[in-house]
Amino acid sequence: MLLEKLFLNILIVLAPVLLQSVFGERWSYAKSPIMMGLLYGMASSLCLLFSYEDLNLFWDLRYVPMVIATVYMGRKAGFINYAMIIMTRTYLGGDALLFGYISMTIAFMIPLLASFKVNALTGNSRIKATIVVALGPLFVMLMILISYSLFSGEPLDYRMIPAITAFGILTILGTWFSTMLLELNEEHAKMKAEIQKAEKMKTLGELAASIAHEVRNPLTVVKGFLQLMRPSELGKNQQYLTIAMEELERAETIISDYLNFSKPKLTKLESFSFSDVLTNILILLTPMAMKNGVELTCHVDEHIYIHSDRGQLQQALVNVIKNAIEATQANGEVKVRLTGMAGEVQISICDNGKGMSKDQLSRIGHLFYSTKDVGTGLGTAVTIRIIETMNGKIVYESEEGVGTTVTITLPLQQN
Repeated sequence: MLLEKLFLNILIVLAPVLLQSVFGERWSYAKSPIMMGLLYGMASSLCLLFSYEDLNLFWDLRYVPMVIATVYMGRKAGFINYAMIIMTRTYLGGDALLFGYISMTIAFMIPLLASFKVNALTGNSRIKATIVVALGPLFVMLMILISYSLFSGEPLDYRMIPAITAFGILTILGTWFSTMLLELNEEHAKMKAEIQKAEKMKTLGELAASIAHEVRNPLTVVKGFLQLMRPSELGKNQQYLTIAMEELERAETIISDYLNFSKPKLTKLESFSFSDVLTNILILLTPMAMKNGVELTCHVDEHIYIHSDRGQLQQALVNVIKNAIEATQANGEVKVRLTGMAGEVQISICDNGKGMSKDQLSRIGHLFYSTKDVGTGLGTAVTIRIIETMNGKIVYESEEGVGTTVTITLPLQQN
């Protein structure tokens, strides 16, 4: 009978996870910690209402939804879940009400404290950690039972051992099923977002390439005629022609960026010193840093060689370091660090500028999005495309008021 009741509890535990799986993408409150706290709190309350009394104890899986809510949905959701368990237990009443409050509070502190570490994990590591945390309330119950037996002088009822074992196994199963479904949902959401992003980038890339090709031809003609007019013009006309030529060159640079975004090509693969390229970039950007009152420093662990496209790599790094300088206020600092690892090289660009919010960070690399007052986001989009073409990775980490760190990892050899 105990197993039957607990299996009913497992269905109750899985109910909010299944609801998230089915309606999560269409439900605007699916990411709200308050709504998730209420949803999982309802599951905990139902587990408590459908608990089974055996050996003078009430058996249920009320803590499994509480652990999942705290670890996956955040501490706010966990507190709401805990409050709903307390209210349900108060409604049920009984002689051991104070004992219940104490045991539930201790049981809640375990996932609350563990959530700081477990939430940072992903995949199987988070599943395993959540299962361990979910067994915490069982451990608390065991300790309380043993303490009660020692202080009361009554011998421990050994019939509890198979009951506790079954309870522990079902706790593990309920937590495992729930976390597996949540991880699958998260992986599915990420894959969908990546596919949508890839399709969007492909469409934008094709559009950018088409526009760039159409615009480049008349610009070339205009530039040619301006060059022919230049020697015959004097005074202000000469000055105007110079400005016009500079603006045309800037337009050509933008068009080249659009073409690079559309389909970056590694046209000239060669072996070269990554350290030397970085040194040249820093020499190029140091005057800009000094003008902005920013200290630009570099640390290179060793002389590192890489086989890639020097021009494309330099363009990508210039974009990132330049953005870091522009995002840093006067008297700030931009640190560049180059390190070699097994089969790959890593460069990190860290600034102590204004940083970015989570929403801004999620939109980095989108065409036509920029955190600058005047900007198209094209440079960052091109940089990401270049690094991806080089079979590398680029990761942005940022916090408002603290700064941003960009980490680029590249293989030492390109295929």
